Amino acid sequence: MMDQNDMDNLYMARIDQKFLIQKVDIKGELKRRLLDLGFVPGSVVEVLKASPLGDPISYRVAGTVIALRKEESQLLFGEVIES
Repeated sequence: MMDQNDMDNLYMARIDQKFLIQKVDIKGELKRRLLDLGFVPGSVVEVLKASPLGDPISYRVAGTVIALRKEESQLLFGEVIES
């Protein structure tokens, strides 16, 4: 597996791209919530749209649409797999 420094974070993915999660670098209650929602290593996330001011951004994972703030999406690492 790639080192975290070699991976992109989810926030860097653009609208309509698909992103493969490889690492979740979050601690505590937020990590549990995101894992429960489907943001787990191996999951594919589709970037849907940004709010008018650019934050939060909505994503589709495990058949559910979820909005994440920049601070949260920057802690999910992996790679863009489809544009």
